[in-house]
Amino acid sequence: MIRLIARLDIKGENLIKGVHLEGLRVMGDPQAFSQKYYLDGADELIYIDSVASLYGRNNLTEIVRRTAKDIFVPLTVGGGVRSVEDVRHLLASGADKVAINTAAVKNPGLISEVSRRFGSQCMVLSVEAKQAAPGKWEAYTDNGREKTGLDVVEWVREAVKLGAGEVLLTSVDKEGTKKGFDIPLLSAISELVNVPVIASGGMGNLDHLFDAVEKGHANAVAMASVLHYGQLTLPQIRSACRERNMVLRDYEKTSSHC
Repeated sequence: MIRLIARLDIKGENLIKGVHLEGLRVMGDPQAFSQKYYLDGADELIYIDSVASLYGRNNLTEIVRRTAKDIFVPLTVGGGVRSVEDVRHLLASGADKVAINTAAVKNPGLISEVSRRFGSQCMVLSVEAKQAAPGKWEAYTDNGREKTGLDVVEWVREAVKLGAGEVLLTSVDKEGTKKGFDIPLLSAISELVNVPVIASGGMGNLDHLFDAVEKGHANAVAMASVLHYGQLTLPQIRSACRERNMVLRDYEKTSSHC
C-alpha cells in the first residue's frame, strides 16, 4: 500500500521551500497549506523544522498543537529532536511520529530508547543523503550542510536494527530540483530493510512518483514543491495512481495516535 505524504519544511512561523535544502523561499502560513492537503486527501503530513539546528531544539510545538486540532491523519515531526523528553513533548502536542537525524547520528542508542518507550512505529529515522560515488552515499545532518562520514546504506542498516520503524530518505542532490527521485538510492535502501521507506526530494511530475514506487520500491512518497506551487493536486495524484493500479490507502479522515 502506497502512502501519499505532504512534506512541509518550516522556518519560524512560515512554510518555506528550498533547492538542495538551501536558498529558502517563504511560501506562506503552514496551517493553511496543511489544512488544504488534509482536505485534498493526504495520507500523512510531515513537518520539518528547517532551522532547529540553529536553536538546538524543535520549535514546532505550537504549530503541531494547532494542526492536530483540525487534521486527523498521522503527523510526523522532525528537526532538532535530541532526547526522549523532546519526543514525549512533541507526541503530547499532537505528533504521531518523530523523525530524528542529528541526535541519532551522535547517539544511536537514542533510536532504541525512543522505540522502546513509544513503539518503533513512532521512531522515524531521517536521512539526508548525498551521493559520494556511483552507488555510494554519505549521510549528512543540519539540512545537508554537515558531513557525518557515515555510509548511508550501513547507517540505515544499523538504525533499523536498533529499532527505527520507518526511514524518511531525503536526497539532498535531488531535493527541490523537481527532476525526479534518486532511484538507485531508494532501491539500495528499500531492498535492504523490512521497514517502510519514504522517498523525499525531487518530485516534479507523476512519472517521478511512479518511478519511486515501481523502480525504487518506496512505500510512501513525500511531496513538497509540486504541491506548494500547485503543479499537481493530491486528487490528481491519487487518481493517476489508481489508474496505474497502485494500491492506496482509502481516503478517509480518521485519527491515528501511537
